[in-house]
Amino acid sequence: KVGDKIKVIYPDKDMPYQAAVITLSDKGSRGERVDTSGPKASEILREHGFEIIEEILLPDEMAQIKKELIRLSDSRQVDLIITTGGTGLSPRDCTPEATLAVADRNVPGIAEAIRAGSMTITKRAMLSRGVSVIRKKTLIINLPGSPKAVKESLEYIIDALGHGIEIMTGEAGNCAR
Repeated sequence: KVGDKIKVIYPDKDMPYQAAVITLSDKGSRGERVDTSGPKASEILREHGFEIIEEILLPDEMAQIKKELIRLSDSRQVDLIITTGGTGLSPRDCTPEATLAVADRNVPGIAEAIRAGSMTITKRAMLSRGVSVIRKKTLIINLPGSPKAVKESLEYIIDALGHGIEIMTGEAGNCAR
């Protein structure tokens, strides 16, 4: 019938999307505290059908962040990388700069949606500098460093991620209706 939606199933994509989570925390990487923001992101992604293939804890070091983003995108070819932490105004916060340095294309709408949604909870959301980009066929999204902010941020975007990944990887056509 006209107007009915048709669900297209792609035979080469019967596996869940693969994701990696990188937690950026100087204190966590030194063992001075347990950082739970990355595990919270992994938990939420798993609940939504993502396969988490790596969880990494790194200090806020530009070279290390770039190296891992490149490795996960180019070698592991994950569909999605979520970073937590390093998006604030501290002199050590360099996650957005590292992410932009490895980007092929910018996807500003995701970061804008996260900030807009978070602004309804706290005005401090305007201080987040997180970005969203594509490297090859990997979507990279920076989230804040608290488990609460990770949960809230992912709630705003999680339903659109699958479709975005399908478009990015060529598994789905454009969004015209």
